[in-house]
Amino acid sequence: MTFRGLRDVDPLDTSVLVLQDRHRSHLVDTEEFQEVLHPRQQMRAFLSMWRMDPRIRLYVIRVGFYGIYRLGHIIIDWPLITCLVERWRPETHTFHVPIGEMTITLQDVAIILGLRIDGPAVTGTCVLDVAGLCGELLGVIPPDDAIRGSAISIRWLCQQLSTPSLDADEVALQRSACGFILALMGSFLFADKKGVHVHLCFLSLLRDFTQTSSYSWGGAILDHTYRELCRASLDCRRGISGCITLIHYGLRRDFTLADLILGVQPPIRHHHSLTRYVMMMLMLSLPM
Repeated sequence: MTFRGLRDVDPLDTSVLVLQDRHRSHLVDTEEFQEVLHPRQQMRAFLSMWRMDPRIRLYVIRVGFYGIYRLGHIIIDWPLITCLVERWRPETHTFHVPIGEMTITLQDVAIILGLRIDGPAVTGTCVLDVAGLCGELLGVIPPDDAIRGSAISIRWLCQQLSTPSLDADEVALQRSACGFILALMGSFLFADKKGVHVHLCFLSLLRDFTQTSSYSWGGAILDHTYRELCRASLDCRRGISGCITLIHYGLRRDFTLADLILGVQPPIRHHHSLTRYVMMMLMLSLPM
């Protein structure tokens, strides 16, 4: 796809990029829209509220989310993320840069987040019995002010389940682990518009930890990240949610803003995995 120049990201041919009139890049050179996107992840707040009890670590490892916890809070380069969103095209699900098209792949998810990318799809119903589900899997029924639609407050989860008693049995520890994983999803992996609630549809998937570990969580997170990139690139959105660390980690080592926008890397064609390209450059010791 050809563009007008390095400073003008509008495409010359809009026969494929039919959403250009709604795209962020349409307003890049105007005073109307020159703000950096605002973050919606709350990983730092979550980690400060909930320090993992060593007794639930094995449950989190069994489900496959311990690597996410170990990543911790990552300082995001938001001007870089904003720049990438301006180059993201929802029609093709790729970043259009002067060196070609690039995207985030399942391989990136597996390497960066350590999540399973094969297995049954993450799916379910959004029509839930909130009281019954929370009572069964969390051991406590949330009050009305902790519920928003079918989503539950992450802060409330932390207050109720972050400190199991010293004599807690296996059932109580499993419930604490369920709350921890659910809060981790809402704070980091599937963050909503404000990052303070998490949808309870994920809780229903934590009923059996062995079954939970078999799901393709990596595929679900990649799909969610694509959707949030598409939303942020259209209609002058002021913020972006989803797993931004997935984008940032795929680029942060040796990619720079100048490299991507000015196109100073070795020529690349087609849809290359960001992680694969970074690793290839490091192995060959080539300047990026």
